Amino acid sequence: PLEELLGAPVRFADDCIGGPAVEAIRDLDAGGVVLLENVRFHAAEEANDPVFAQKLADLGDLYVNDAFSAAHRAHASTEGIAHHIPAYAGESMRRELDALDAALGNPQKPVVGIVGGSKVSTKLDLLKNLVGKLDTLAIGGGMANTFLY
Repeated sequence: PLEELLGAPVRFADDCIGGPAVEAIRDLDAGGVVLLENVRFHAAEEANDPVFAQKLADLGDLYVNDAFSAAHRAHASTEGIAHHIPAYAGESMRRELDALDAALGNPQKPVVGIVGGSKVSTKLDLLKNLVGKLDTLAIGGGMANTFLY
């Protein structure tokens, strides 16, 4: 399905670093795409291990982060890699940031924010920031249970 969507051949590498990834990229035809195995299978990913980040960086010339929902994580594939090769925000990331600025930078009133998730501890700074900018803040998901308790 990805090949049909892209209109290009897609190869799969059984790992995101090392031999399988290097070989798949080296053998790639012009215009082709390599889909690497998920970085989350490596404990070094969440640990933001600089050696792992360097191995990811060695596979490319530049890094484009287009995953707004994961950009806050200091993991090897989102933060660590940017220390090794030129890094940029992608178009989807730009649109998310523009929408966020429109909503919180100079919003049209009234403004309601909805925040969900399971861990309040990871969102406390966000909630403190939002409280002063919103007319109403709705909290849902597992976080709501903490507030109800």
